[in-house]
This record gives sequence, structure tokens and C-alpha cells, in this order.
Amino acid sequence: MLPRTAWQPAGTFEVLATDPSWPARAGRLWTAHGPMDTPCFMPVGTYGAVKGLDLLDLKAVGSQIILGNSYHLAHRPGAARVRELGGLHRFITWDRPILTDSGGFQVFSLRGLQKIDDEGVRYQTHFDGSRHRMTPRSVLETQAALGSDICMILDHCPPADAPPRKIREAMDRSSRWAREAAGLRGEILAPDQLCFGIVQGGVDLELRREHLATIAELPFDGVALGGLSVGESIESMHETFAAVAPQMPAERPRYVMGIGTPVDLLVAVRSGIDMFDCVMPSRNARNGQLFTFGGRINIRQSRYRDDPEPVDAACGCRSCAAYSRAYLRHLHEQKDPLYGRLATIHNLYFFHQWVAAMRWGLREGRFAEVEKALAAWVAADRHAKGAAVAE
Repeated sequence: MLPRTAWQPAGTFEVLATDPSWPARAGRLWTAHGPMDTPCFMPVGTYGAVKGLDLLDLKAVGSQIILGNSYHLAHRPGAARVRELGGLHRFITWDRPILTDSGGFQVFSLRGLQKIDDEGVRYQTHFDGSRHRMTPRSVLETQAALGSDICMILDHCPPADAPPRKIREAMDRSSRWAREAAGLRGEILAPDQLCFGIVQGGVDLELRREHLATIAELPFDGVALGGLSVGESIESMHETFAAVAPQMPAERPRYVMGIGTPVDLLVAVRSGIDMFDCVMPSRNARNGQLFTFGGRINIRQSRYRDDPEPVDAACGCRSCAAYSRAYLRHLHEQKDPLYGRLATIHNLYFFHQWVAAMRWGLREGRFAEVEKALAAWVAADRHAKGAAVAE
């Protein structure tokens, strides 16, 4: 962390290095709670916590920023309660940046429990069935109460299998909501709260470019690609990164929402994306899948029952420094909560190191070397996965 004397105003974004062969770049985004160096992976803390980890764990694995879910926090414990308790940073005792999404994705996922119109969406929560209304104004008011550093606007995210007409309708509705949010942010958000616009359009590249032009004209601090990793093919998702990301405003941070396999992150960075988030490191950890620099392993397999080696001998995380594969397998088998903590620490450390390697390569002018090494890892991991399936 840089000394406070060197801090820049919230919203300052600096491009520190670029690559001659790819649109990839390294930068630094300043927030009210300090800077984050990009490319940057953001762990997901839905209710204000990454499951099983405390703030010391998060800092130890290298987390610069965490993501909270406005939909969940608005209902439990409630945005007003969080505000009365000093805001989300104080509530969860986190002194680094926080990004909150609008909650729109969660609401649109409530099939049969929501009704969308051009002003917003009415929905019943999956908690208790209570009825609520979400609008461009309400999601900003929620995030103002939470006090997050980066606030996402309300957008309409259609499913990947939606017909072209529905994708166009969702895109046009998102444009109306974006204009409304851009006009309201100064009234609702604190001066040092950043606000990002969101580009929709499915995997139709012409629609994506059209919507990007609309969002880029509005006074947002950053621009995000939404509506990806929602059921489309991996190939089409990656094609969307490569085609659209380089055209996003170069002077603002670029964010892809909800993506997160190692290969997704590699393709995103190569395409010029600065920020990304995903539940994969923590969710897959709890399910037994651990990422190593030699490829993925499934700790549930019997081969690890008597294995005295760490999960990854090349890993510098706290879990690998102290515990064996046999012990983690034992904890998983016994459903001990300690397993989830140790496994999540390991996976998050891996993901942060994966992105840090690309960030280092860009800053040192050696991205080609790093990209080649990570691409080789991806190829080996795919081969190992295919062999495991064949068995």
C-alpha cells in the first residue's frame, strides 16, 4: 500500500504500462479507501464476507478489493442498518476498497418472481417472499447507504438463450436506466463514490459495440461488460472480450463482471480488461477442487489420503506452508469448517498470483513470457482434465 501522502483523488485512473502485441495493460485505480493495481481479481463477499475468511486472511492472500452484493445486503442485514453502523467498511472491518453490484443480476435470476418494466423491476425475494421494487434510483440509494467505493448501476441482463429481440429490448432498457443513473449519481452518491456503467448486448458484437458507444458517452468513472458467463459458449464469451474490450474507453477502468476461470482471466487481460470477479476460487475450494501451478486437483480423490505433500510445493500460501494434502482431504471428508477456510485461502492465493504474474509481466515489459507460461498451464490443465474424464 502506498503512503497516504501519495494518494490521488478517488476516480483517478493511471495506465502504467501497455503491451506492444496485445491490448493488455497495467494500471492503478484510486478510490476513497486507497488504490488498487490492475489487472485485479476481486473476491466475492456476497454478504460482506468471503465465506470462512476474515480480513487478515484476505490481506494475507493478496486481496486489494472485495465485492459485496447489494441485493443480499439490502435485505440482510439491510442497507439502513449498515449505514447506522458506520457503513459497510466499518461493519465488516475492511479498510480497503469495496465494489458493490446493483443486485439486478440476482433479481433477474428470480424467474417467475419478478416483473420487469421500463421503470424498473418488481420482485419477491427468495428469502421470505416479500415484495419489493428495484429502480435505477433505488440501487444507487442502497449503495450510498452501504458506502461502497465503486457502485454499479442497474442494468437488464437477459439469459444467454434469449432471442435477439429480447436482447435488443434489454439493451435499450439498460440504456434508459444508465441515462437515469448518470443524472442521479450526483444527487445520491457521495462525491468520492465511483459509479460504473454496464454494457449489454449478449454475444452479438454489433449490439455490444452499439451499446458501448451509448454507455461511453455518459459520465461514468468506469465501464463494465455485463451479461457474460450466463450460459453462452466459452468461445463466444472470449470472442466478445477480444472484440469489444479494446474499444472501451482507454482512460477509464474496464471491468468484466462475473468471470473467473484462469483461462478467462488470461483472455480478459490480453484483451485489455482491468478488473474481474468470480465466486470460483471459494466455491470450487469448498467442493474439493484446488488450483495449483501444476494444474487442478480434486482433494476428494483417494490418492491423497496418505499424501504428506502440500497442495502445491510452489505455493506461498499459509495453507501450503503448514498442511498436507492428506490433512485437507481428512478435513473435507469430516466436513470440518477448517477445510473450507484452508482451501479458500489456497485458491484465492493462486488466483491473485495468477493475475499478479500478468501485472508484473506488463510492468516489466515481459508480458509475452508470462502469457506463454500461463497459456502452457491452461493447455496442460485441459489435457489433465480430459484424461481425468476419460478415466
